[in-house]
Amino acid sequence: QVQPVESGGGLVQAGDSLQLTCVVSGGAFSSYAVGWFRQAPGGERELVAAIGISGRAPYYKGAVKGRFTISRDNAKNTVYLHITRLKPEDTAVYYCAVPPPYTEYSVGRVYEDGYWGQGTQVTVSS
Repeated sequence: QVQPVESGGGLVQAGDSLQLTCVVSGGAFSSYAVGWFRQAPGGERELVAAIGISGRAPYYKGAVKGRFTISRDNAKNTVYLHITRLKPEDTAVYYCAVPPPYTEYSVGRVYEDGYWGQGTQVTVSS
């Protein structure tokens, strides 16, 4: 069973940086794409970044480009999401997810049939 587990969230101030970590257990990590989603209070869950098997062509939601960086370390079964210049509107629960194989990892809906972590809360104070 593939199981992502997120960590690294917390209460930060606007302008700070933060790194979220997703450790994926079960199966062959190097063969998985991984996506980071977020869900703000009262909002829908949205895909903000994703990384494929090779790590060479990451996807970013337009609104976060330049501030979010996704990376992976296959030796540690881990994907990171580094966020800089945090804004109050970044406040959300951040989820890590693994899509089914052979699906387009930049498309949020493909993750519906994948594996999800329980999320980590990021709160940005102004």
